[in-house]
Amino acid sequence: MGYSTSRKALRSGKAKLVLISANTPPLRRSELEDFAMLSKAPVHHFNGTNIEMGTACGRLFRCGVMVVLDAGDSDILADQAVTA
Repeated sequence: MGYSTSRKALRSGKAKLVLISANTPPLRRSELEDFAMLSKAPVHHFNGTNIEMGTACGRLFRCGVMVVLDAGDSDILADQAVTA
């Protein structure tokens, strides 16, 4: 998911987790954090660049922000609750 789609998911309350790369511009980062706070979605700051985050997701392009809408069988949200 890109920035615009992530904002829409946060505003509608569908986002379960927000991932933001380390080199996301500060204004965009703070805007996403504000939307996440309002929708009560946890935020995880990825310690790599948007290129590294895209590669980690199996994409061939940059990914500055990503939103988890449905964790499925994964325990990613449970792991996030333990670290918070």
